[in-house]
Amino acid sequence: MNSEISGILFMFAASLAIGIPLGKYIARVYAGEKTLLDPVMNPVEKLFFRISGINAGKEMNWKQHMVAMLMINMIWFLLGMFVLMNQSWLPLNPDGNPNMSSDLAFNTSISFVVNCNLQHYSGETGLSYLGQLFLMFLQFVSAATGMAAAAILFVALKEKTTTQLGNFYNFFLKSITRVLLPLSMIIAVIFLLNGMPMGFEAKDSFTSLQGDTVQVSRGPVAAFVPIKHLGTNGGGFFGANSAHPLENPNYFTNIVEMIAQLIIPFAMIFAFGFYLRKRKLSRMIFAVMTIGFLLLAIPNIIMEVKGNPAIAAMGIDNSLGAMEGKEVRFGAAASGFWSIVTTVISTGSVNAMHDSTMPLSGMNELLAMMINAFYGGCGVGLLNFFIFIILAVFISGLMVGRTPEFMGKKVEAREIKIAMIIALLHPLLILAGTALSSYLVVNNPANAAWLNNPGHHGFSEMLYEYTSSAANNGSGFEGLGDNNLWWNISTGFVLILSRFLPIIGPVAIAGLLAQKKYIPASAGTLKTDTSTFGIMIFAVIVLITALAFFPALALGPIAEYFNLR
Repeated sequence: MNSEISGILFMFAASLAIGIPLGKYIARVYAGEKTLLDPVMNPVEKLFFRISGINAGKEMNWKQHMVAMLMINMIWFLLGMFVLMNQSWLPLNPDGNPNMSSDLAFNTSISFVVNCNLQHYSGETGLSYLGQLFLMFLQFVSAATGMAAAAILFVALKEKTTTQLGNFYNFFLKSITRVLLPLSMIIAVIFLLNGMPMGFEAKDSFTSLQGDTVQVSRGPVAAFVPIKHLGTNGGGFFGANSAHPLENPNYFTNIVEMIAQLIIPFAMIFAFGFYLRKRKLSRMIFAVMTIGFLLLAIPNIIMEVKGNPAIAAMGIDNSLGAMEGKEVRFGAAASGFWSIVTTVISTGSVNAMHDSTMPLSGMNELLAMMINAFYGGCGVGLLNFFIFIILAVFISGLMVGRTPEFMGKKVEAREIKIAMIIALLHPLLILAGTALSSYLVVNNPANAAWLNNPGHHGFSEMLYEYTSSAANNGSGFEGLGDNNLWWNISTGFVLILSRFLPIIGPVAIAGLLAQKKYIPASAGTLKTDTSTFGIMIFAVIVLITALAFFPALALGPIAEYFNLR
């Protein structure tokens, strides 16, 4: 057990050690400063812009940025629908996997476009290799979309008074060529050396020790998995995701995958400080996020290591912890840690089945996604946290009787209204979706087939599905039968609204602040880089989350916990 805890500490420390210099590098990339990759990537980027006819030097205001973002994402969604609904006759389909139905293709294409990767299919049987490769492409561009949106925030907060906030396409392409692609190539080599498949052959057969003939799926796994984690996407090449031995062969690859999903969310926080030359502010943000993360991760590790008390009461050995749905090669501690990392960061990949975790572990996984602001996904985690900063600035200003200010700009009614709409949109989508689904289950016995678990846990399964969708996470309580018209369409619309509105809102606030007259700091200016202000932000996060979600959690995982005991 001590070795497992040491492994967890190593993963976090290594991620931080990589994240800080990576953040400095990302800040240099977005600032247009020279970097080591310039000789290689400058010609590539110029070629892309020349072919597309895009003027990367043309400045955009915040509205133009958002129009560009929405337009290219709509094109990718339509291309995804075409590929998924026609993959049976398109190339690279050696296993003869069928076309997706229109509702499943709708859900899958949206899910990968919005960086959620909610999977209502199993990769081995649901996708051709062309389908997998296109989804891999979407994992690059969806991550780059979030990073580009964060870069707009950087520019808006740095400039004293401006409407020109850089070029979306420039930020977007550089996020891929300078960050995501180079790191993916390095990690892919590591995975290849550890036995991860990389090819386009059909399923292979082998005879087990029991004499059974087993079909084993293969494919370009080593290329797919790095961006799955670096881009905080989480989409699994196989149905079992990172619990599959070909998608996560050993404990070393488990460490690499864990570090891969942590480093860019960490780096974006520090890039914020380096870019604005306000490192103390970024350290405060990181500290608040880390405290929140630890308050979720440490209890999960403890609960999964202690195991199920009901099993222990039966006199069954429980010394390995709660091992149902877990891989022995990873253990209960590392799986408990992963379950919070993947939900806090919105990666959504799993190396164990969340449906089998202890009730309060499931509650913490839900809370990580309900808060959706501790580290978060590539770029968007910082955007979500920015909303809470604005709300905390407003509340603090009211408390001291001053006009709220942030970074030398007055925060007025328009910005607060946008912030509150975005803050309340998240619980609205989750709770409304769960309420409608519960109504359909109660009033139509046929819909009860959705749930493999009755009672409180069944409610948690539905709550988790909408929470995962709204947080652009993609993990699930897999006891839920979700590949049907209701779940594909309803979660699809939640995915769209919960991705783009929470990006547009913070960028709009930043753009509006950038237009305002800069006010130099004075003796009465509220300092936003202090521990006191960090406590205020944390209190705002906790208060909003508790008021919005406690009743639903009480009906699900909390009630299940008391019934278990």
